[in-house]
Amino acid sequence: MNATITKSFHVPQAIDAVWANITNPEKIVVCVPGAKLTEMVDDNNFKGEVELKFGPVKASYGGVISFLERNADSKTMKMKGSGTDVKGKGGAELLLDANMAEKDGGTEVSVTMDVTVQGMLAQFGSRLVTDATSHVFDQFVRNFIDQLEGKEVDNSLKAGAMVGSMIKGLFGGSK
Repeated sequence: MNATITKSFHVPQAIDAVWANITNPEKIVVCVPGAKLTEMVDDNNFKGEVELKFGPVKASYGGVISFLERNADSKTMKMKGSGTDVKGKGGAELLLDANMAEKDGGTEVSVTMDVTVQGMLAQFGSRLVTDATSHVFDQFVRNFIDQLEGKEVDNSLKAGAMVGSMIKGLFGGSK
């Protein structure tokens, strides 16, 4: 199952501060719901774990994230992540392209994510996986902005809100 998601968000911080934070694995992983960093392999590669819960279904992935590109001059980056379900029931891969630009006294961040899911989670179908990914990304954005503002970040996955959003999407309601 494949899905492509394109999102943009505004951060009320200077572009250099946003860039320094978003390209630092130790800082950014705290913003990703359900994720933790387990090992820094080198400057461009690191290992981590992420746990997702969709109602009664829980999936835990262990994997590797790699910076394929980090260009501080153009404020663009490319990342690839791949992981395997710890129970051996599937896997996931993410290709992420991001670019940043100064806008309205802050920074506009634009992201395109290509997500591939195999196994148990793929059974939910692309619409529900896209809705869930979108919800996780929205929670990431809130955490990221909070972190830049010096607030405490809670990276636990807000599964109840995500499931409600997915159910509304499934039945054609607004999110």
